[in-house]
Amino acid sequence: MAKKIVVLGTGGTVAGRAASRADNIGYVAGQVAVADLLAGVAPPAGVEVECEQVAQIDSKDMDSQTWRRLALRCAHWLAEPEVTGIVVTHGTDTMEETAFFLQSLLAPAKPVVLTGAMRPATSLAADGPANIADALRVAAAPGARGVVVVFAGGVHGARDVLKQHPYRIDPFVSADAGCVGYVEEGVVRQVRAWPEGGLDVADAALRAMERATPWPRVEIVLNHAGADGRIVSALVGDGVQGIVAAGTGNGTLSAGLEAALLGAQASGVRVVRASRCEQGRVISHGRGPFPDSGGLTAVKARIELILKLLAAAA
Repeated sequence: MAKKIVVLGTGGTVAGRAASRADNIGYVAGQVAVADLLAGVAPPAGVEVECEQVAQIDSKDMDSQTWRRLALRCAHWLAEPEVTGIVVTHGTDTMEETAFFLQSLLAPAKPVVLTGAMRPATSLAADGPANIADALRVAAAPGARGVVVVFAGGVHGARDVLKQHPYRIDPFVSADAGCVGYVEEGVVRQVRAWPEGGLDVADAALRAMERATPWPRVEIVLNHAGADGRIVSALVGDGVQGIVAAGTGNGTLSAGLEAALLGAQASGVRVVRASRCEQGRVISHGRGPFPDSGGLTAVKARIELILKLLAAAA
């Protein structure tokens, strides 16, 4: 029986067009249908591919409604016995966030593989077709599971993946953890465990999404030289429900910013402390006034807090 992989398109650079084939930056993202992206990519032997256009956006514009649609479509297809895996074509700007969102919410026992491109589909040296081909191979790999990002031959776990370069065709790293594996000449070589586990309140959060419960507002505040906390006061006045503080170094905060965050927390706003450093983690000494992010970057800590607040509203 043939394996069935469903490819969900959301737009991004991989679906972008530019006026000139020599132009790799002046393109418009989300122009090419996912069916057309697949037309030039041969699936692995014994694999049937079905595609669906979930969205057609630049991933810098990713929002809660698109995430909701994507999560529900992933949940639908993962529940189909004949589907062995999912590939999501996606822009690179927020790919790490979407990957973490899907892993936290779905903790899939089947592979959900995000991929895309750093060059538009019209480029003389488009990288999208090779990335899509590699993603299909990972989605069809025996034993593959969880949400991963497949890009430039690397297989990155959803919790660890980071976009660290704005232009190179290999912009993603897996920070301290290292890659889950590599795709080499169409063969998947696994070097560590596939992602497992999700958020403990994921079921409640998914039920809230199914009922279209409004998403809570959670913002990120950066500590920097001269940070005085006035932005926190403005956010509280505007009804924010959660704040992730991206502190310097080991999550450190200026006196003014910490005081403002303490006031926000006292008023009922959930506050989580992360680090603005992209690698490493906040090492808690157990005496701080705010819970730390458990090793998550600020953008991923924001997603976790959103899902927790959403579940609490279910």
